[in-house]
Amino acid sequence: MYQNYIKRILDIGCAVAALLVFCWLFALVALLVRIKLGSPVLFTQDRPGKDEKIFKLYKFRTMTDQRDGEGNLLPDEVRLTKFGRLLRKTSLDELPEALNILKGDMSVVGPRPLLVKYLPLYNETQRRRHEVRPGLSGLAQVNGRNACSWEEKFAYDVEYVDHISFFGDVKIILQTVKKAFVRAEGISAEGVATMEEFHGAPAPEPHKEELHV
Repeated sequence: MYQNYIKRILDIGCAVAALLVFCWLFALVALLVRIKLGSPVLFTQDRPGKDEKIFKLYKFRTMTDQRDGEGNLLPDEVRLTKFGRLLRKTSLDELPEALNILKGDMSVVGPRPLLVKYLPLYNETQRRRHEVRPGLSGLAQVNGRNACSWEEKFAYDVEYVDHISFFGDVKIILQTVKKAFVRAEGISAEGVATMEEFHGAPAPEPHKEELHV
């Protein structure tokens, strides 16, 4: 009942409330992004949602468009500014995702929407993360965020899919607020600006009898 009906109603209520109550914050962040990083203010990117349906994800941009002499974008760690890091640290860059929630692309809580190019790389278990709407925050985000390995992230995503509940979602939301504004942990993976790329699930280890063939 909660997953099929109540969760969507709460998502719409939360998105509308956020847009009304924090409209001043949306405007302020948008103005600062325009001044410090230029136009466009919003960053949009295709992401897979529920049942792997592709949608446009909205975020405030956190990087410049700096390019090398050949016109290629510079690495993320070069283009990510101090202001951009602050937006990511506080998760303010994700405010526009309220529009995705209102449209039905996303939920407040669920597995984070990843890149479209990762779709062919998931194994059968990892692909189950797309059985539900992706979320603004999720179980993986409150258990390490980008500091988790990909295998750990996907394990948390599938665990969430199998145990969706109202009280579980409330707990994740409270933990998200704490981590974003109190402890700010796991914003980046070690050695990279955000998260290292996913190159596919590791091949399963052969059975003992196969080792002697």
